[in-house]
Amino acid sequence: MHAKKKLKTETESMAVRVALHPFLAGMNHAQLALLTDCAMASHLIPGQIVWREGEMADRVYLIETGKVVLESGKNVRQRVVIETLGAGDLLGWSWMFPPYVWHFTARAVESTDAIFFYGSKLREHCERDSSLGYALFKRMTPIIIRRLQAARDKLLAVYRGRISLEPLALDALCLEPGTPRRRSVLK
Repeated sequence: MHAKKKLKTETESMAVRVALHPFLAGMNHAQLALLTDCAMASHLIPGQIVWREGEMADRVYLIETGKVVLESGKNVRQRVVIETLGAGDLLGWSWMFPPYVWHFTARAVESTDAIFFYGSKLREHCERDSSLGYALFKRMTPIIIRRLQAARDKLLAVYRGRISLEPLALDALCLEPGTPRRRSVLK
């Protein structure tokens, strides 16, 4: 009997955690119940690699406390931090879109508590309940755009001073087929 009571308390606690996470604000009771059904508590320790760029994207986290960085630069000496995520943020959107591969490496930089979901389970729920899929997609779209812009900004910052952007801008104007393209000049 004690185990049943503990499980009920843990489930109720998770329901509260799911309902209070800012990413899920405004979702209806039925959607929150579906999410709670497949939610698990997760704790990440500083330095822990959550996933690596290029690996199969099969999970998502809603960060409650702590910090996680998204890094890029597979097979290079120095990785570039694209974005630092913290309380209230979504960690992982590639689980929703084929080919289901991570585009960045995620690494905890502080002790981090999060709500964890398996991507395949969430996709199943989204297939059965299109309103849930749409609600998640609406919330993820601005995040995807922000992260792509952050990646672009970081790449420009990394290469600024090493690659002349002027020839790149001129190359963009050569759109006709067969028009020779100039090479970028290294400074």
